[in-house]
Amino acid sequence: MDIRELDRKALDTLGALIALVKPGDHRLPTPCDDWTLHGLIRHQVSDNLGFAAAAKGAGPDIATWNAGRLGDDPYAAYQASARSMTEAFADDEVLDRDLIVREFGSFPGRVALSMHVLDCTVHGWDVAQSLGVPYDPPRDLVEHALGVAAFIPADGREDRGSFAPVVDVDEDTDPLTRLLALTGRR
Repeated sequence: MDIRELDRKALDTLGALIALVKPGDHRLPTPCDDWTLHGLIRHQVSDNLGFAAAAKGAGPDIATWNAGRLGDDPYAAYQASARSMTEAFADDEVLDRDLIVREFGSFPGRVALSMHVLDCTVHGWDVAQSLGVPYDPPRDLVEHALGVAAFIPADGREDRGSFAPVVDVDEDTDPLTRLLALTGRR
């Protein structure tokens, strides 16, 4: 499958959960330390816009990666940022070009998109947990994200602003639980 199709599926899966958020839900805590549901959605909108800017050649300016605003309609802001993300990666050339992803470094576009799939998939679980709704993402998203998460160094995760420390689970645990454990979720 084209990584762009997988990323669109990840965006849609997360978007379906964000569509469930009601105005009174925005102050709910999330599994992400220091983020309410509003903050988590803002983070995802910002990341969508940041990845889109990187695909268009933007440098590592962290302000670019924190530019998301939710306004009066967080779901509409998410949808607009998802469209920007999809449009920015439409050209095949972007997949092979090196993109600067936040403070994490330079990666080929395909790898950057894989990182985005991971982010959307894991944050989908975070949103579902906050709302108290089931989360059953497509297996191909989970398996792809699990493969990406396995490459994130375990040391210094919090210092680099990535995921929390790895949680130990049995190897025979289902893929979603292993993915969540690799990203510090319990």
